[in-house]
Amino acid sequence: MKMIGLKQKKSSFLINSRMKKMGIRNKIRKKTVQEELWEGNFGDSYIERNNSKELLASNVHFFAKIFSKINPISTCIEFGANIGLNLKAINILFPKIEMEAVEINASAVKKLIDIVPEKNIFHKSIVDFIPAKKHDLVLVKGVLIHISPSDLDQVYQNIYNASSNYVLICEYYNRTPVSLTYRGLEGMLFKRDFCSEFLTKFSDFQLVDYGFAYHGDPICSQDDITWFLLKRVNK
Repeated sequence: MKMIGLKQKKSSFLINSRMKKMGIRNKIRKKTVQEELWEGNFGDSYIERNNSKELLASNVHFFAKIFSKINPISTCIEFGANIGLNLKAINILFPKIEMEAVEINASAVKKLIDIVPEKNIFHKSIVDFIPAKKHDLVLVKGVLIHISPSDLDQVYQNIYNASSNYVLICEYYNRTPVSLTYRGLEGMLFKRDFCSEFLTKFSDFQLVDYGFAYHGDPICSQDDITWFLLKRVNK
């Protein structure tokens, strides 16, 4: 019995050491106000507002422009995929791509299954997600702005751990961190320089390209987001 106990302690130590090396938390974490809101009815309402053929077409044009400057990708994971309109657009551009998704809202996951194989969907917060493998591309679009600032470092680490090559960040931009009211709620939207923070944290990534998607664009209407394409330089 003592030998078994020693083996279990040694195994636990090795697991904890590996998780620490990867920057992964090893404790039960209380959900933030933001997470509780997005996994509930508030998140369900977002689905209803953002499910259209027009948005899908805009996404195809949006990603085609960005990916025209990179080599073809074969695997992709999206952090905060919602119902999968971004991944569906990417799949049109890369028909053979293998896709995975992390999504906190249960209603969104049910729709996401139509686009991403169920075994490749992780129904959880991107804060708690532990990547099991690396992908050619990690995408996060309109999600970091809704993450509690205290959890951003962990999310950056998870994105880093999931990427073998590219990271695409598409968010509202502000040079300095600011908190804004979102649909009448305080502390639910945060603008900052996500790209700069990620690059500062991980020196083996560099900026490849960046741009702005205007809401009034007649072809590629997006919600005034700034995108940053990053590439790992020392794989």
